Amino acid sequence: GGARSIEDFSPSTRSLAQRRGLLRMLLRTSSALLLLVVPTAAFYLPGVAPIDYRDGESIDLKVNKLTSTKTHLPYEWYDLPFCRPAEVVYKGENLGEVMRGDRIQNSPYTIKMNVEVSCQLLCKQSYDAEQAALFATKIGEDYRVNWIVDNLPAATRVVEPALGSSPSRIITIYERGFPLGFRGAESIPGTSAGVNYVYNHHRIVLKYHTEPDAFEGARIVGFEVEPFSVQHEPAGAGGGLSTCSGARPVTHSAPPQPVSGPQTVYWTYDVRWEYSEVKWASRWDVYLYATDEQIHWFSIVNSLMIVLFLTGLLAMIMLRTLHRDLRRYNDAEAKEEAAEEGGWKLVHGDVFRPPQRPALLSVYVGTGVQVLGMSVVTMCFAVAGFLSPANRGALMTALLLLFTAMGVLAGFVSARLYKALSGSDWRMTTLKTAVMFPGIIFIVFFSLNMFIWGQKSSGAVPFGTFFALLVLWFGISVPLVYLGAFFGYRRPKIEPPTKTNMIPRTVPEHAWYTQPVFSVLIGGLLPFGAVFIELFFILSSIWLH
Repeated sequence: GGARSIEDFSPSTRSLAQRRGLLRMLLRTSSALLLLVVPTAAFYLPGVAPIDYRDGESIDLKVNKLTSTKTHLPYEWYDLPFCRPAEVVYKGENLGEVMRGDRIQNSPYTIKMNVEVSCQLLCKQSYDAEQAALFATKIGEDYRVNWIVDNLPAATRVVEPALGSSPSRIITIYERGFPLGFRGAESIPGTSAGVNYVYNHHRIVLKYHTEPDAFEGARIVGFEVEPFSVQHEPAGAGGGLSTCSGARPVTHSAPPQPVSGPQTVYWTYDVRWEYSEVKWASRWDVYLYATDEQIHWFSIVNSLMIVLFLTGLLAMIMLRTLHRDLRRYNDAEAKEEAAEEGGWKLVHGDVFRPPQRPALLSVYVGTGVQVLGMSVVTMCFAVAGFLSPANRGALMTALLLLFTAMGVLAGFVSARLYKALSGSDWRMTTLKTAVMFPGIIFIVFFSLNMFIWGQKSSGAVPFGTFFALLVLWFGISVPLVYLGAFFGYRRPKIEPPTKTNMIPRTVPEHAWYTQPVFSVLIGGLLPFGAVFIELFFILSSIWLH
């Protein structure tokens, strides 16, 4: 049915079909060009959208953990007897924030957009000797306060004069957080040596940016806190404080507030608003400035010199080996010896011999590929902007989830290598790949967490989070490892390019300096020397987040 006539294949019919096809192609091209020209709505890549505030609108000030570079044990803000709101509410925390020890809570501070406040009394707290000693201990351990406004952490602006070797200029450095207090010294007027003083007055400086043509309202682009220690005195029956008011702002010359023995402390704060030309997308730049340029230059030069020394040492060894081989091959008297097997020919029949523990090697390689895949994908997400510092805990969460997902690669590589090494018990090898290294890390992490929990630190991971980690491990990671091993073991066996001799060659005795322990120590000493100074800054950044 449906026999075609001769007219269906005529040239006029074919030309009409071609014109229709050309018209459809032009319509598609025009639609694509319109999509490029017409403005479209998009989302902010890091996952945190800007908030536009109108004048008089309330702004939340959230408190986070207290941190110290001496103890590395964070504590919740309300572990110390600060002023508390009517109800303490924990803000939303993801897995990464819990692992980092973040405990974000609300606060009784009242801040409104573009409304300045001077010497606002927050609360009046009476402390006994034990509470005062708790403040003194935390101040002596250099604990710092971490506040958050509009998802922006508080910073302290430190102004330092330029060095004598550099031109005359003022260097402004921003430090994350601000100190809880300070220790008195003879060089500080109005203080006693060895006595701790608490910062009970905070000048909150908020910077905002406006663009009437782009958005309505204002966006917060800076959050600075200048702490003061003031021994406030009540004004009398009329209320208020005699030590500060709107016409008499707090200065650093006021008598400081010590924390020693039973006493009453008045907590006050100021709110200042400043316009800034910094746009919302660039407001995190101030936290990325280095705090000590000289030390970083020294570390870079030190690392560069050690790398050059290692390169020269390896070049000398390779040149000596090359010259020795050239002399031997060019020696006319050694032609008969050259006909015998030597060099690569001497070991080609043994180099692909399976090791004594092929399963252990497969587990090592599989786990290494898992960590490598996790690192590469994490860096790709970071470059794309998904791991912005504005999204707290995103890096830790991404590392945990990607390590879990990369279990497929670990099982696949481990099974393929184990099969290439003529292994047969692939199920046990897969089980070792899934639980060996994660199990070691989990045991060490759980043991350390018990000590941190004993110190009542907020850095202790709750047992509910441990249960979530176990679900990720045994519920997702282990099945993915077995899935990858199933497909890896079904692939054809990887055949070596050369055959392996049935009888292994006798390995001569090694010199004392070629023993594994000595080789590992010496071989790792120089590379470690090239990176240990930079490693100090990396670890410091990790501890300080």
